[in-house]
Amino acid sequence: MSEQHIATAFDRDLEAIQARIMKMGGLVEAAISDSARSLETRDEELAEQVRAGDAAIDGLEELINEETARLIALRAPTAVDLRVVLSVMKISGNLERIGDYSKNIAKRTGVLTQLRPVNSSTAALRRMAREVELMLKDALDAYIQRDPELARDVIGRDHEVDQMYNALFREFLTFMMEDPRNITACMHLHFIAKNIERMGDHVTGIAEQVVYLVTGERPDEARSKADTTSSSVVEG
Repeated sequence: MSEQHIATAFDRDLEAIQARIMKMGGLVEAAISDSARSLETRDEELAEQVRAGDAAIDGLEELINEETARLIALRAPTAVDLRVVLSVMKISGNLERIGDYSKNIAKRTGVLTQLRPVNSSTAALRRMAREVELMLKDALDAYIQRDPELARDVIGRDHEVDQMYNALFREFLTFMMEDPRNITACMHLHFIAKNIERMGDHVTGIAEQVVYLVTGERPDEARSKADTTSSSVVEG
């Protein structure tokens, strides 16, 4: 009876933590969407909302870390259960980083509204962000459903995000060479594109956690990146 009681308490505590993960995921999905929309529509008020909303994402990560640490200390989970708990911590860490990148995009919106638009770049960036947002939704669904095939599909789609980034990188270089007045705006837009590309990497990290959680096998850690730009590029 005692073991059953402990197991039930563990399951109840874990469900509460996983509910926080899904709440955090919803906030991050919204941050991705709103930061890209604020950029395309030059909406500084929406960008400010994204920046302010990052505090809630950070707060949830701290709370999840505290609750998972308490769960490990009080419930002494088995090896399998411990894998679940540790995956929660890693997923929340990836979500927090995606939130940070969304905030970084929103910070640059205010600067870009003071500069002349560069072709249709912001629309292309929004499409790229939308792809990452959809990947995140599927990665979280894969986690809840314990679906490794859906998770592997998400991992494969990161290649498309990398290709979109490569195309934008080349486009920005062309714009800068054609007209030096585009240089400042294109530098900001490039940093935004790089932020979105890094979001895709963190979504992939979530999907890889799902594969490991369900199968006990780690996806190929040497997975190739389709980002063909210089590795020396500094992130914004």
